[in-house]
Amino acid sequence: EFCVLADLPYRDLLKRWRWTRPQSRLSSTARRRNLKKAFVISSRFNLANKRILLIDDVLTTGSTLAVCSEKLLEAGAASVDIMTVARG
Repeated sequence: EFCVLADLPYRDLLKRWRWTRPQSRLSSTARRRNLKKAFVISSRFNLANKRILLIDDVLTTGSTLAVCSEKLLEAGAASVDIMTVARG
């Protein structure tokens, strides 16, 4: 796990709240709409003024990361940086 190797705290902040249709054949706008209500933030964590590193395995269009970043910022995070392992 990256966070262990980098000596960073890991928090399971985002939870998938509902199933979404496959993204591959959707337009950019449709992808964001499809994902908008798919994720929720765990209420166990106070994100006020926290810097978040959001890690995803594969970056295709960036829609999932964009929606998740918006959710984290709306919950009070000071900033959200993104790291992906692969581009697909």
